Amino acid sequence: MKRLIEPTLRPFTIFAGTIVVLALIDRGTGYFFSLATAFSVMQLFATLSLVALGLGLSMLIREFDLSVAGVVGLSGCIAVLTGAAHPWFGLLCGLAAGIASGALQGFIMTRLQLSSVGVTLGGLLTMQGITYVLTGNRSIAYGNLPVALGLNAPIASILSVRSAVALAVFFAAAAVMAWTHLGRDVVATGSDRRAAMVAGVKTDRVVIGVFTASGAFAALAGVLLSYSLGAASPAALSDVLAPAAAAAIIGGVSVVGGRGHPLGIAAGVLTLSLLRSGLSAIGVSPHVHEIVTGAILLGIGILEGPDLARRVIAWRLNRTQLESLP
Repeated sequence: MKRLIEPTLRPFTIFAGTIVVLALIDRGTGYFFSLATAFSVMQLFATLSLVALGLGLSMLIREFDLSVAGVVGLSGCIAVLTGAAHPWFGLLCGLAAGIASGALQGFIMTRLQLSSVGVTLGGLLTMQGITYVLTGNRSIAYGNLPVALGLNAPIASILSVRSAVALAVFFAAAAVMAWTHLGRDVVATGSDRRAAMVAGVKTDRVVIGVFTASGAFAALAGVLLSYSLGAASPAALSDVLAPAAAAAIIGGVSVVGGRGHPLGIAAGVLTLSLLRSGLSAIGVSPHVHEIVTGAILLGIGILEGPDLARRVIAWRLNRTQLESLP
Protein backbone atom coordinates (compact mmCIF):
# COMPACT_ATOMS: atom_id res chain seq x y z
CA MET A 1 0.00 0.00 0.00
CA LYS A 2 1.39 3.37 -1.02
CA ARG A 3 1.89 5.79 1.89
CA LEU A 4 1.15 9.50 2.09
CA ILE A 5 4.70 10.30 3.20
CA GLU A 6 7.69 8.22 2.20
CA PRO A 7 8.83 6.47 5.43
CA THR A 8 12.51 7.14 4.76
CA LEU A 9 11.86 10.89 4.53
CA ARG A 10 9.31 11.14 7.33
CA PRO A 11 11.78 11.53 10.25
CA PHE A 12 13.57 14.39 8.54
CA THR A 13 10.26 16.01 7.54
CA ILE A 14 9.07 15.90 11.15
CA PHE A 15 12.40 17.27 12.38
CA ALA A 16 12.32 20.15 9.88
CA GLY A 17 8.69 20.87 10.74
CA THR A 18 9.56 20.97 14.45
CA ILE A 19 12.25 23.57 13.80
CA VAL A 20 9.83 25.72 11.79
CA VAL A 21 7.04 25.52 14.39
CA LEU A 22 9.33 26.32 17.32
CA ALA A 23 10.89 29.20 15.39
CA LEU A 24 7.43 30.66 14.79
CA ILE A 25 6.49 30.25 18.45
CA ASP A 26 9.76 31.89 19.50
CA ARG A 27 8.73 35.08 17.64
CA GLY A 28 12.17 36.56 17.36
CA THR A 29 13.23 36.46 21.02
CA GLY A 30 16.40 34.62 20.07
CA TYR A 31 16.21 31.96 22.79
CA PHE A 32 15.42 29.13 20.40
CA PHE A 33 18.30 29.84 18.01
CA SER A 34 20.89 30.40 20.73
CA LEU A 35 24.04 28.30 21.10
CA ALA A 36 22.92 27.38 24.61
CA THR A 37 19.78 25.75 23.22
CA ALA A 38 21.78 23.91 20.55
CA PHE A 39 24.18 22.60 23.20
CA SER A 40 21.26 21.50 25.37
CA VAL A 41 19.69 19.66 22.42
CA MET A 42 22.90 17.76 21.75
CA GLN A 43 23.33 16.87 25.44
CA LEU A 44 19.84 15.38 25.46
CA PHE A 45 20.70 13.63 22.21
CA ALA A 46 23.78 12.08 23.83
CA THR A 47 21.67 10.81 26.74
CA LEU A 48 18.90 9.18 24.71
CA SER A 49 20.29 8.43 21.26
CA LEU A 50 22.36 5.28 21.87
CA VAL A 51 19.52 3.65 23.81
CA ALA A 52 17.11 4.51 20.98
CA LEU A 53 19.55 3.11 18.42
CA GLY A 54 19.78 -0.26 20.16
CA LEU A 55 16.04 -0.44 20.71
CA GLY A 56 15.36 0.63 17.12
CA LEU A 57 17.63 -2.07 15.72
CA SER A 58 15.76 -4.69 17.76
CA MET A 59 12.47 -3.35 16.39
CA LEU A 60 13.95 -3.52 12.90
CA ILE A 61 14.23 -7.32 13.22
CA ARG A 62 10.67 -7.51 14.60
CA GLU A 63 11.73 -7.85 18.24
CA PHE A 64 11.68 -5.48 21.21
CA ASP A 65 14.53 -5.06 23.70
CA LEU A 66 12.93 -3.98 26.98
CA SER A 67 16.16 -4.62 28.85
CA VAL A 68 17.93 -1.48 27.57
CA ALA A 69 16.71 0.53 30.59
CA GLY A 70 18.23 -2.03 32.94
CA VAL A 71 21.49 -2.11 30.98
CA VAL A 72 21.85 1.68 31.18
CA GLY A 73 21.56 1.67 34.97
CA LEU A 74 23.64 -1.44 35.61
CA SER A 75 26.51 -0.46 33.30
CA GLY A 76 26.63 3.06 34.70
CA CYS A 77 26.86 1.77 38.26
CA ILE A 78 29.50 -0.82 37.36
CA ALA A 79 31.61 1.84 35.64
CA VAL A 80 31.40 4.20 38.60
CA LEU A 81 32.30 1.42 41.05
CA THR A 82 35.29 0.18 39.04
CA GLY A 83 36.52 3.23 37.13
CA ALA A 84 37.34 5.92 39.67
CA ALA A 85 41.11 5.49 39.32
CA HIS A 86 41.07 4.13 35.77
CA PRO A 87 38.09 5.43 33.73
CA TRP A 88 38.89 3.22 30.73
CA PHE A 89 38.73 0.13 32.93
CA GLY A 90 35.33 1.19 34.25
CA LEU A 91 34.16 1.81 30.68
CA LEU A 92 35.28 -1.65 29.59
CA CYS A 93 33.58 -3.27 32.60
CA GLY A 94 30.33 -1.44 31.87
CA LEU A 95 30.47 -2.37 28.18
CA ALA A 96 31.21 -5.99 29.07
CA ALA A 97 28.07 -6.13 31.21
CA GLY A 98 25.93 -4.74 28.40
CA ILE A 99 27.42 -6.99 25.73
CA ALA A 100 27.09 -10.09 27.93
CA SER A 101 23.46 -9.38 28.79
CA GLY A 102 22.50 -8.72 25.17
CA ALA A 103 24.27 -11.80 23.84
CA LEU A 104 22.79 -14.02 26.56
CA GLN A 105 19.26 -12.82 25.93
CA GLY A 106 19.65 -13.25 22.18
CA PHE A 107 21.00 -16.76 22.68
CA ILE A 108 18.10 -17.71 24.97
CA MET A 109 15.54 -16.37 22.50
CA THR A 110 16.98 -18.15 19.47
CA ARG A 111 17.81 -21.40 21.25
CA LEU A 112 14.46 -21.77 23.01
CA GLN A 113 12.35 -19.91 20.42
CA LEU A 114 11.00 -17.50 23.01
CA SER A 115 9.41 -14.09 22.64
CA SER A 116 11.78 -11.16 23.01
CA VAL A 117 9.26 -9.32 25.20
CA GLY A 118 9.22 -12.01 27.88
CA VAL A 119 12.96 -12.62 27.82
CA THR A 120 13.99 -8.96 27.86
CA LEU A 121 11.42 -8.09 30.52
CA GLY A 122 13.06 -10.73 32.68
CA GLY A 123 16.43 -9.27 31.79
CA LEU A 124 15.25 -5.78 32.72
CA LEU A 125 14.03 -6.86 36.15
CA THR A 126 17.14 -8.99 36.78
CA MET A 127 19.54 -6.16 35.92
CA GLN A 128 17.61 -3.67 38.02
CA GLY A 129 17.81 -6.09 40.95
CA ILE A 130 21.56 -6.56 40.48
CA THR A 131 22.00 -2.80 40.32
CA TYR A 132 20.18 -2.33 43.62
CA VAL A 133 22.38 -5.02 45.21
CA LEU A 134 25.63 -3.49 43.91
CA THR A 135 24.76 0.01 45.05
CA GLY A 136 22.97 -0.88 48.28
CA ASN A 137 19.96 1.06 46.98
CA ARG A 138 21.78 4.40 47.17
CA SER A 139 23.51 6.85 44.88
CA ILE A 140 27.25 6.37 44.40
CA ALA A 141 29.52 9.33 43.79
CA TYR A 142 32.16 9.17 41.05
CA GLY A 143 35.37 10.65 42.42
CA ASN A 144 37.14 11.45 39.15
CA LEU A 145 35.95 15.02 38.67
CA PRO A 146 38.22 15.83 35.66
CA VAL A 147 36.56 13.02 33.66
CA ALA A 148 33.09 14.31 34.52
CA LEU A 149 33.99 17.84 33.50
CA GLY A 150 35.79 16.70 30.37
CA LEU A 151 32.85 14.70 29.05
CA ASN A 152 30.59 17.76 29.30
CA ALA A 153 33.10 20.35 28.07
CA PRO A 154 31.73 22.20 24.99
CA ILE A 155 33.24 21.48 21.59
CA ALA A 156 32.62 24.35 19.15
CA SER A 157 29.92 25.58 21.58
CA ILE A 158 27.48 22.90 20.39
CA LEU A 159 28.91 19.41 20.95
CA SER A 160 30.50 17.68 23.91
CA VAL A 161 32.57 14.51 24.10
CA ARG A 162 29.39 12.56 24.90
CA SER A 163 27.41 13.90 21.97
CA ALA A 164 30.38 13.55 19.61
CA VAL A 165 30.76 9.88 20.57
CA ALA A 166 27.03 9.31 20.03
CA LEU A 167 27.16 10.90 16.58
CA ALA A 168 30.19 8.79 15.64
CA VAL A 169 28.36 5.60 16.66
CA PHE A 170 25.34 6.58 14.59
CA PHE A 171 27.41 7.25 11.47
CA ALA A 172 29.25 3.95 11.93
CA ALA A 173 25.94 2.08 12.32
CA ALA A 174 24.55 3.83 9.24
CA ALA A 175 27.61 2.78 7.22
CA VAL A 176 27.23 -0.83 8.34
CA MET A 177 23.52 -0.87 7.45
CA ALA A 178 24.05 0.75 4.06
CA TRP A 179 27.25 -0.81 2.76
CA THR A 180 27.68 -4.24 4.31
CA HIS A 181 26.14 -7.66 3.89
CA LEU A 182 25.28 -7.61 7.59
CA GLY A 183 23.02 -4.61 7.12
CA ARG A 184 21.11 -6.35 4.34
CA ASP A 185 20.77 -9.46 6.51
CA VAL A 186 19.27 -7.39 9.33
CA VAL A 187 16.65 -5.89 7.02
CA ALA A 188 15.89 -9.29 5.49
CA THR A 189 15.46 -10.86 8.92
CA GLY A 190 13.01 -8.18 9.96
CA SER A 191 11.08 -8.22 6.70
CA ASP A 192 10.43 -11.97 6.53
CA ARG A 193 12.48 -14.24 8.76
CA ARG A 194 11.31 -17.44 7.12
CA ALA A 195 12.14 -16.20 3.63
CA ALA A 196 15.50 -14.90 4.89
CA MET A 197 16.34 -18.36 6.24
CA VAL A 198 15.45 -19.93 2.89
CA ALA A 199 17.73 -17.39 1.20
CA GLY A 200 20.62 -18.50 3.41
CA VAL A 201 20.62 -15.75 6.04
CA LYS A 202 21.78 -16.93 9.45
CA THR A 203 18.82 -15.33 11.22
CA ASP A 204 19.72 -16.65 14.67
CA ARG A 205 23.14 -15.05 14.42
CA VAL A 206 21.54 -11.81 13.26
CA VAL A 207 19.19 -11.78 16.27
CA ILE A 208 22.02 -12.49 18.71
CA GLY A 209 24.19 -9.86 17.03
CA VAL A 210 21.49 -7.19 17.14
CA PHE A 211 20.76 -7.79 20.83
CA THR A 212 24.49 -7.78 21.58
CA ALA A 213 24.81 -4.44 19.80
CA SER A 214 21.75 -3.12 21.63
CA GLY A 215 23.31 -4.05 24.96
CA ALA A 216 26.60 -2.44 23.98
CA PHE A 217 24.95 0.83 22.90
CA ALA A 218 22.82 1.04 26.07
CA ALA A 219 25.89 0.27 28.20
CA LEU A 220 27.94 2.98 26.50
CA ALA A 221 25.13 5.48 27.08
CA GLY A 222 24.92 4.51 30.76
CA VAL A 223 28.67 4.72 31.36
CA LEU A 224 29.11 8.09 29.67
CA LEU A 225 26.08 9.57 31.41
CA SER A 226 27.09 8.31 34.85
CA TYR A 227 30.64 9.59 34.38
CA SER A 228 29.38 12.98 33.22
CA LEU A 229 26.96 13.30 36.16
CA GLY A 230 29.67 12.33 38.61
CA ALA A 231 27.36 9.77 40.20
CA ALA A 232 25.37 6.61 39.57
CA SER A 233 21.99 5.68 40.98
CA PRO A 234 19.99 2.44 40.67
CA ALA A 235 16.85 4.38 39.71
CA ALA A 236 17.98 7.63 38.09
CA LEU A 237 18.61 6.19 34.63
CA SER A 238 15.68 3.78 34.39
CA ASP A 239 13.18 6.10 32.66
CA VAL A 240 14.69 6.01 29.17
CA LEU A 241 12.62 3.18 27.68
CA ALA A 242 9.51 5.14 26.69
CA PRO A 243 11.39 8.11 25.16
CA ALA A 244 13.72 5.73 23.30
CA ALA A 245 10.76 3.83 21.82
CA ALA A 246 9.07 7.10 20.86
CA ALA A 247 12.27 8.34 19.20
CA ALA A 248 12.65 5.10 17.22
CA ILE A 249 9.05 5.26 15.97
CA ILE A 250 9.34 8.95 15.07
CA GLY A 251 12.62 8.00 13.39
CA GLY A 252 10.82 5.73 10.92
CA VAL A 253 11.34 2.30 12.47
CA SER A 254 8.36 0.08 11.74
CA VAL A 255 6.83 -1.76 14.69
CA VAL A 256 6.33 -4.78 12.41
CA GLY A 257 10.00 -4.90 11.40
CA GLY A 258 11.91 -4.63 8.17
CA ARG A 259 12.03 -0.84 7.93
CA GLY A 260 14.22 1.71 9.62
CA HIS A 261 17.66 3.32 9.47
CA PRO A 262 20.12 4.66 12.06
CA LEU A 263 20.06 8.16 10.58
CA GLY A 264 16.27 8.17 10.78
CA ILE A 265 16.49 7.16 14.44
CA ALA A 266 18.97 10.00 14.98
CA ALA A 267 16.45 12.41 13.46
CA GLY A 268 13.76 11.04 15.78
CA VAL A 269 15.97 11.57 18.83
CA LEU A 270 16.86 15.08 17.67
CA THR A 271 13.17 15.86 17.27
CA LEU A 272 12.39 14.86 20.86
CA SER A 273 15.49 16.66 22.17
CA LEU A 274 14.61 19.77 20.18
CA LEU A 275 11.06 19.73 21.53
CA ARG A 276 12.22 19.46 25.13
CA SER A 277 14.98 22.08 24.90
CA GLY A 278 13.13 24.38 22.51
CA LEU A 279 9.91 24.44 24.51
CA SER A 280 11.87 25.02 27.71
CA ALA A 281 13.86 27.82 26.08
CA ILE A 282 10.71 29.71 25.09
CA GLY A 283 9.09 29.23 28.49
CA VAL A 284 6.57 26.48 27.76
CA SER A 285 5.63 24.11 30.60
CA PRO A 286 7.52 20.77 30.55
CA HIS A 287 4.24 18.88 30.55
CA VAL A 288 3.50 20.25 27.09
CA HIS A 289 6.44 18.24 25.75
CA GLU A 290 4.72 14.96 26.61
CA ILE A 291 1.47 16.14 25.00
CA VAL A 292 3.23 17.19 21.81
CA THR A 293 5.19 13.93 21.65
CA GLY A 294 1.99 11.95 22.07
CA ALA A 295 0.31 13.99 19.33
CA ILE A 296 3.21 13.30 16.95
CA LEU A 297 3.06 9.56 17.66
CA LEU A 298 -0.71 9.58 17.13
CA GLY A 299 -0.24 11.39 13.82
CA ILE A 300 2.35 8.85 12.71
CA GLY A 301 -0.02 6.02 13.62
CA ILE A 302 -2.76 7.60 11.53
CA LEU A 303 -0.42 8.15 8.58
CA GLU A 304 0.78 4.56 8.83
CA GLY A 305 -2.78 3.24 8.69
CA PRO A 306 -3.77 1.93 5.24
CA ASP A 307 -7.32 3.33 5.40
CA LEU A 308 -6.29 7.00 5.37
CA ALA A 309 -3.79 6.44 2.59
CA ARG A 310 -6.37 4.53 0.55
CA ARG A 311 -8.93 7.32 0.95
CA VAL A 312 -6.51 10.10 0.02
CA ILE A 313 -5.16 8.20 -2.98
CA ALA A 314 -8.70 7.47 -4.17
CA TRP A 315 -9.58 11.17 -3.81
CA ARG A 316 -6.52 12.13 -5.85
CA LEU A 317 -7.43 9.65 -8.59
CA ASN A 318 -11.01 10.92 -8.72
CA ARG A 319 -9.82 14.50 -8.91
CA THR A 320 -7.42 13.65 -11.72
CA GLN A 321 -10.17 11.90 -13.64
CA LEU A 322 -12.56 14.82 -13.20
CA GLU A 323 -9.92 17.28 -14.40
CA SER A 324 -9.29 15.18 -17.48
CA LEU A 325 -12.95 15.32 -18.53
CA PRO A 326 -13.75 17.78 -21.33
